[in-house]
Amino acid sequence: MENIEDPSPLRITPTVRALSSALRGKRDSDRGNGDRVFPEPEKLWFKESSAKNLRNRDFLSPTTMLNTLYADGQVPPVVMSRVLSLHGSGVLPVAGGEVMGEGLRVRVDRAAAFRTVLADGATEYLKPSSQRQGCVVLNCPALHPRPNTPTPDTLGLGQLRTVLLADHMGALLRRQGFTVFFCPTLPKDSDISAFLRALGVDWPTAPANWTNEEREEKIQEALESSPYREKEMERGRRTSEGGVRSAEEGEDEGVLRVNLKRAFQEEGLLGYDPSLGTCTVHRDSVSHLAQLDLSTSDCKVAIVTALHVTSCQDEFRQQQIAMLWRASGAKHTQRHLVCGPVKTPGSHLTAAQYLQLRRGQMKEASEMKYGDQVEGQTWDDIIKVMTSATVRFELLSTVHTSPVTLDVQREGGVSTKGPRGGVFVMYNCARLHTLFDSYERGVDKGLYPEIPEGSQLDFSSLKEEGEWLLLFNYLVPFSELLDQSGQALDCEGGGARVNIKTEQICKFLVSLSKDFSSYYNRVHVLGEPLPHLFNQMFCRLYLLRALRELYHSALDTLNLPPIRQL
Repeated sequence: MENIEDPSPLRITPTVRALSSALRGKRDSDRGNGDRVFPEPEKLWFKESSAKNLRNRDFLSPTTMLNTLYADGQVPPVVMSRVLSLHGSGVLPVAGGEVMGEGLRVRVDRAAAFRTVLADGATEYLKPSSQRQGCVVLNCPALHPRPNTPTPDTLGLGQLRTVLLADHMGALLRRQGFTVFFCPTLPKDSDISAFLRALGVDWPTAPANWTNEEREEKIQEALESSPYREKEMERGRRTSEGGVRSAEEGEDEGVLRVNLKRAFQEEGLLGYDPSLGTCTVHRDSVSHLAQLDLSTSDCKVAIVTALHVTSCQDEFRQQQIAMLWRASGAKHTQRHLVCGPVKTPGSHLTAAQYLQLRRGQMKEASEMKYGDQVEGQTWDDIIKVMTSATVRFELLSTVHTSPVTLDVQREGGVSTKGPRGGVFVMYNCARLHTLFDSYERGVDKGLYPEIPEGSQLDFSSLKEEGEWLLLFNYLVPFSELLDQSGQALDCEGGGARVNIKTEQICKFLVSLSKDFSSYYNRVHVLGEPLPHLFNQMFCRLYLLRALRELYHSALDTLNLPPIRQL
């Protein structure tokens, strides 16, 4: 059967589902004859990604899976027919398939896939596959006064990691349709605000003389009347560490204490530390809660989630704050995104020292490569962005729960070449801009015609294995990658902590850059100005133009502007 053209963007997940449905057929239950148990649909197939395997297959149902479905793993002809005639909304077109030693392998109709994705500009592949509703408040405890507003010289690297992670999460969630607010509000002309701007972080600010006293009074009153407030007769029992208060402490009248353990137990909240116990309410805690109350007051939707992005060292303290907020009457869903520590063997750096070190190394590396031209405002701007990219990739490329170890020795540092994270990514993004600048100059000189409409091109000329790898591993899956953080927030239960694959955009960009660099070094995109070569050149330009926009879209979630030339 010939594949039916479908206007929906091609996606990996619908394709895997359709392949699983075709392979399983209509079954009344998950049990076969006798005691045979059929595997879950999502386990029947997997998408190939390595260049080696993509030479002969795009999806594979392993022999072990086939043996659970059919006697001796023999796929019936009617089932094979269903697989080969696969079509549907978002389903990649199938060109062929066969059962081999490794299992049932399926090949996509690549020319049709290239045409579907690229002919209209690939814009549908650069945004989330669906939009969500809701309000998320991203709370960064590292930026709250204790009692003074933090400065770049007091901010630790672990705390800087939480700020950059909150910034990244905000950009991702906004792309998915969420309304996002950041907490706390920082003094407008403070050193910490200027420091974050240097890293491309646009954190909310207010005039230095602004106060939140009215809300603080409201929070204080709410805690004093809370059903979880510890009564006089209960004093002298437990402290928040689970110990026993001394006689002098017991006589300390007027001190407000709240039983946090009772709060999370009676309200059925999971994942909170059982040693929270009773907490004494201090002024900085009330200020923290008032900032949270201010942030949520701007949410105009019913569903509000507060996501506390905190270091593992501050997790216990933030659980206290979360339960105090609950005890004050706040009913919003609260989740905790906890980051592992940042280690710098052999030295101890503040956030300010770390940024200064990386900026100096970036300038030195640029001067070694580009010489005397590294001067003036343009290069200052480039070094600023490249430094920000270096810092973000160093701190965000690791799973958020795991520690990050940095090499901060002055003789080490950043490099302008090689697959070294942020610099490598920005360099390859710049290469794409340079390519199209070269093409436009060729057009101006009359060497090349303007790029025609995609409908006029024959995309079957894209036969180089690197071209399919770039489309199949990056352009097609990107929208589903953008969906993941919102899906993680949607998950009910699981306790106070939420685990989001926050490292995936950075890893995606580094992997993309390696594969693009390999392709670009191997293939001469702008060929000789001969008419019979133009179709292939234009098809490649369509692919690389979509790739350029993919870079922009992914970098935007890290609040990094693209570098257009190096």
